[in-house]
Amino acid sequence: MEYDLEERTARFGEAIIDFAKRVPKSTVTVPLIGQLVRSGTSVGANYCEADDGVSKRDFRNKIGICKKEARETKHWIRMIVSAVPELKDEARPLWQEAKELHLIFVSIFRSAGSG
Repeated sequence: MEYDLEERTARFGEAIIDFAKRVPKSTVTVPLIGQLVRSGTSVGANYCEADDGVSKRDFRNKIGICKKEARETKHWIRMIVSAVPELKDEARPLWQEAKELHLIFVSIFRSAGSG
């Protein structure tokens, strides 16, 4: 199955932005929203950079950042749901997509080897 990972990560970032806009703002949620938007949109930006990598090492480094940011996004989604439990159902598919993207980037990172 072939799919466009650049498009998938861009759609993920857009979905994160849409979700973040619906999180009620409070002293607890505002910092969490910022963190979520940063990590969730960073996945796609770093994938674009990896795709344009100037070397194998550069590519692998950027894929490693994608992997880290996808995992971090899962964390921030969890924290937002902890702060606003009524968003749990809406957050679940985003958490699942973050998990799948993390696993994809783990696989790419491993197959890219070292060096």
